[in-house]
Amino acid sequence: AAIGTVADMAPLSGENRYLVKEGLKLMNTTPRLGIGEIISQAGLTPGNLSAESISWTIAPRLNAAGRLAHAMTSYKLLMTESPQEARDLAVWLEEKNTERQKLTAKVWAIAREQIVAQGITPMLVAADKDYPLGIAGLIAGRLAEEFYRPAIVVRTGETVSSGSGRSIPEFNIIKALTECRELLSHFGGHSQAAGFTLPTKNLPQLQEHLSRLATEQLADADLRPQLDIDAEVTLPDLSGDTFNTMQQLAPFGRGNPSPTFLSHRTEVVDCRTMGNGAQHLRLKLKQGGTVWDGVGFRLGSYLAEISPQLDIVYNLEIDSWGGKERLRLNMVDFAPAE
Repeated sequence: AAIGTVADMAPLSGENRYLVKEGLKLMNTTPRLGIGEIISQAGLTPGNLSAESISWTIAPRLNAAGRLAHAMTSYKLLMTESPQEARDLAVWLEEKNTERQKLTAKVWAIAREQIVAQGITPMLVAADKDYPLGIAGLIAGRLAEEFYRPAIVVRTGETVSSGSGRSIPEFNIIKALTECRELLSHFGGHSQAAGFTLPTKNLPQLQEHLSRLATEQLADADLRPQLDIDAEVTLPDLSGDTFNTMQQLAPFGRGNPSPTFLSHRTEVVDCRTMGNGAQHLRLKLKQGGTVWDGVGFRLGSYLAEISPQLDIVYNLEIDSWGGKERLRLNMVDFAPAE
């Protein structure tokens, strides 16, 4: 229940928060065989799993089976009582997840190029016969995140096409699809994510209708992502028991976001890219005699914009890579210090 709640991005409030909190306790002490093997293969630290561990590491591996092959493999992993079978299936999922990451990066670059060539409109639509349906939602999500607009990615067929959409808070995508239901064969989802199937001949009409709805509903919207900052602090303020105190509010996720901090005039000691395709940033930041490690996921393309001093917005997290636990700054945004 804990994994499903986080993976489906259900709000972490009320009963959901309790289910995830108690589920994490079990995963950290007596995980099922299959979950334990995923934890091991992914290099996570047993006993220190969080909701973020589910959303960023465990869920993507379980989902990789259905995206690239068949979801039954993940079901078998979760249900097996054989240590050897659990190990074999976890290794297979790890390989599939790596394959999924590479495929996602490749297809996202193609879809992004298509979107830019078409022009950035209130509703982004990328359609092609070669887009893998299993990762269409991931691609749509990254497009919506980068351009801050609802996005749909469609795999086109000769007679039938299927697609996935991701949205922004200002636009209810399932409501928009409901208004276009006469064009669709099947559809479902919620306000921020949806999937659908339709006759290919109806695709131009669907695109036209959705574009009109988005243009009307987003006409007065500021289509830039907004940051809610909880506190302005200096890096030395974060020493001591700050992180442990903050964990009393966990688990964090949709509906209960991790506290977001702003620090002005931090000194950049070191900065470089990392990860596949240099898509992430790794930094060392100094202020008031303290030096912190920082990471900026999907911010690698902004390396040239790093100045000697930065104003940074970030979350606090534990980095357990390599079996060693240490606090680091997960950078959400930055700007040259004023």
